[in-house]
Amino acid sequence: MKEMDYYFTSLSPFAYLGQQKLHQLAEKYRVKIHYKPIQLGPVFGASGALPLGQRPKSRQAYRLTELKRWSEFRQQPMNIQPTYFPVDPSLADRCIIALLQQGKEVSAFAGAVMRACWSQEQNIADEDVLTQLLLEHQLDAQDVLSLAKQESTLAQYQANTEEAVAKGVLGSPSYWLQEEQFWGQDRLELLEVALQV
Repeated sequence: MKEMDYYFTSLSPFAYLGQQKLHQLAEKYRVKIHYKPIQLGPVFGASGALPLGQRPKSRQAYRLTELKRWSEFRQQPMNIQPTYFPVDPSLADRCIIALLQQGKEVSAFAGAVMRACWSQEQNIADEDVLTQLLLEHQLDAQDVLSLAKQESTLAQYQANTEEAVAKGVLGSPSYWLQEEQFWGQDRLELLEVALQV
């Protein structure tokens, strides 16, 4: 079975747009995905990227155009300017890490968190929202949130980020197949070509 590293943050609109396609590819080509939530700040700093608010207005406007286009292309409902954006995604990301530490499958919950932000107008920084999402996936919300707040989970979050910086991850989402980076959900079709080899 092929394996892939997936660097992302749950607040990323492009990770949301690619989530469904990514898992279609994983199922079709029997790929094991290693989820690696990261902090975007250090990754942007290392790669020379600017946070959204610091980008020129023309780039900010074009980003919205791209989100609309890709939402239609991927046939995924999306509010390109959600009420709760930007917010701090760290607790949501650490919930995903906590689930991984428990040996749980995380793709459904991760996708639900992304949908909550980008199509359901929910605040994924709100612990009550995360609690509800965990319960909806038959997960022990209290246990997961407690683990998400532990130092060991924060350490893994930081380790994922440091690993991403060391490898040259450019942003979220970044898919790595056999040490080759495919940056952005708009590279998923190229990733599929690579999976066919």
